[in-house]
Amino acid sequence: MDFPAQMNIQKEVTCPICLDLLTMPLSLDCGHSFCQACITAKSKDSGVHQGGESNCPVCQCKYQFWNLRPNQPLANIVKKVKENMSPWQKKLCEHHGEKLLIFCKEDGKFICQHCAQSVEHHGHQIFFMEKVAKDCQEKLQAALKKLRKEQPKMEELEANIREEKASWKDMMNVMKRSERWTLKKPNIVPKKLKSTFRIPDLSGMLQVFRELTEVQRYWVDVLLKPVNAISNIAISADKRQMTTVHNFSLKSVFLCDFSAFDVLGYQHFSSGKYYWEVDVSEKIAWILGVYSKARNLKRKESSGFVFDPNVNRPDVYSRYKPQFGYWVIGLQNESEYKVFEESSTSDPKILTLFIPVPPCRIGVFLDYEARIVSFFNVTNHGSLIYRFSNCQFSHTAYPYFNSWNCQHPITLCPPSS
Repeated sequence: MDFPAQMNIQKEVTCPICLDLLTMPLSLDCGHSFCQACITAKSKDSGVHQGGESNCPVCQCKYQFWNLRPNQPLANIVKKVKENMSPWQKKLCEHHGEKLLIFCKEDGKFICQHCAQSVEHHGHQIFFMEKVAKDCQEKLQAALKKLRKEQPKMEELEANIREEKASWKDMMNVMKRSERWTLKKPNIVPKKLKSTFRIPDLSGMLQVFRELTEVQRYWVDVLLKPVNAISNIAISADKRQMTTVHNFSLKSVFLCDFSAFDVLGYQHFSSGKYYWEVDVSEKIAWILGVYSKARNLKRKESSGFVFDPNVNRPDVYSRYKPQFGYWVIGLQNESEYKVFEESSTSDPKILTLFIPVPPCRIGVFLDYEARIVSFFNVTNHGSLIYRFSNCQFSHTAYPYFNSWNCQHPITLCPPSS
């Protein structure tokens, strides 16, 4: 007989009380069988005398003690199983060859009924195996209950450790950045102007720096992919840098299809908070921010993706209104910073931004649930450039980039930079 078949048969001839092979098996009317010693001890522990009524330990069906029937065919099967078992599987008393049904507390081992009545164990505390198993089970349940009670505390401690680790990582970034700062020699103020000199708003500067540090906790490693099959953009092998391939003349820059410069992030977001930084140094034109495909737009409204040669120059921005799914800022003519705001008319609402320190590196922060998109001038210690609020994201949001007709690259900064 192969081993799996033997194990299946052994399972069928195992006593549900002592979990060992049946010894002198007795069967109940319900069909379940038990060792004679096990079911007798079970009945005595339940206070049932011969002739009384008890419940089957397996299915709880009622039975009368006098109605227990010896099951000789089952005993014969047990005998054959024992013949095929190795000595270590039999778990029998080495002195009497009987089942180990009793536990001796003093000696800390299982013994048979003959050993329990011997002089060696006289006066010892002895218990049936079922009671010992029940006590162990109760202790295990108590330990499990205690562990489950402690689990929320451990999870809270683990969360605190993760948060502390993230805070230390933000602090190390700040320290590394501070090492690159240089102190410039201040200009001497004439005496006659000293009375009008104002101290910088240090508290405001610290607040700005804290805000940038806070959003940098959600830094994601964004990678790039072109939107259209026909694209004027080349993506680097590491998918962090985009460069314009064809340089149109200034005369034709507003006559081209600007969707050929569209690039999105591989990542897309439908919940949570995310932050990324973009290097735009040396560029004279760019647009970047967040894009979420607009819903239920008429065909003529979505035609902003391809521009009419007869439109006026400002109309090249008509595509970038929030109602078309764009929350972006942009640069044109080297120094003109624009933001494309919500507009109730077909004409785009374009605001000119005043940025005292031209940004070489821009941080973009998306809070999907709060419907906020913020832009930070990392070059100027994280000062806020502009913030969109109440953004109506109708679909999944993507990081958006457009290099326009400027051949200098746009580069995504990794979180470790």
